[in-house]
Amino acid sequence: MSATLVLASKPIRDRAIAWINSAPANTRIEFKAPRRSLPQNDRMWAMLTDVARQQSYHGMKLSADDWKLIFMDALSHELRIVPNLSGTGFVNLGRSSSKLSKSQMGDLMELISAYCAEHGIVLSDPREATRAA
Repeated sequence: MSATLVLASKPIRDRAIAWINSAPANTRIEFKAPRRSLPQNDRMWAMLTDVARQQSYHGMKLSADDWKLIFMDALSHELRIVPNLSGTGFVNLGRSSSKLSKSQMGDLMELISAYCAEHGIVLSDPREATRAA
């Protein structure tokens, strides 16, 4: 059996306890921090868009998606690169931001903010984006 529970209420916590109490010996249980929130995700993309609009990278204009990969790589210090199928380049097998915990997402946004401060990139006010929507 494989299952995922988010411990968001007492009944769900009780269900988790019951499953633990009835689990056979050597059952593996994994606890993970809460995933990033939707407001964090929205803010990250606003920040990446600001960077993409205002900054070039080694003389190239990059998309917000490209900048996300650069910052994710800097955050994780986990470089996993393999040759592409045609053998003409490489593919980064880094982590996805959707799997980040709230804390890791906060670290990523701090990294982006620090980069912006160092390079004179003005970040938009997230409250303005909310009012405009």
